Amino acid sequence: MAATAVRYLRSAGAPTSAAAPATAPPRPALRAVRDDERAPLDPAEFRDVLGHFASGVTVITTPEPESAESTADAAGPAGFACQSFASLSLDPPLVTFMVARTSTTWPRIARAGVFCVNILGAEQGPLCRQFAVSGADKFAGVRHTPAPATGSPRLAEAPAWIDCTIQAVHTGGDHLIVVGRVDALGTDPAAADAGPLLFHRGAFGGFGAL
Repeated sequence: MAATAVRYLRSAGAPTSAAAPATAPPRPALRAVRDDERAPLDPAEFRDVLGHFASGVTVITTPEPESAESTADAAGPAGFACQSFASLSLDPPLVTFMVARTSTTWPRIARAGVFCVNILGAEQGPLCRQFAVSGADKFAGVRHTPAPATGSPRLAEAPAWIDCTIQAVHTGGDHLIVVGRVDALGTDPAAADAGPLLFHRGAFGGFGAL
């Protein structure tokens, strides 16, 4: 049977053995984009247009380090307000958030290797503003408990929380794209009924059913 198949392939002109691998074409030379090649984009217009996209609001937290490497590290846990958060993968369970390269909180999250995403509710606009201020004691007067897997602060009355270990970090212009593997998560049923805190065109708002 095999010999018959080979004779047929030869008579049809088909190769009976694997062809030699094709030579890959040369890669194009890489270079940086020159200033005169950049799109004429006004940063203010960019923010205004993208501001029409409504997003949820979170606070990303990380625990107090076991051993302080600097004076800032000795101040307790760290956190920052973040609206650039999204689910990424179901299997494995992954989430992602973006953080500015200039963030003073990010180095502490990176050193800890863990974080907790606290999804804020409709009435937690003041809490978000508190965590958006740089240099202040963001946790002053804020009740929180350790998340079960990483010990990152889980903020009281947040409708939902996601406890994560950093899986990967990618560059994205003036921001970093952080991917976290979900170790634990949960909701606060009492707080979830209040609905989400939304950010749209520079202001906080709620969600009204259509």
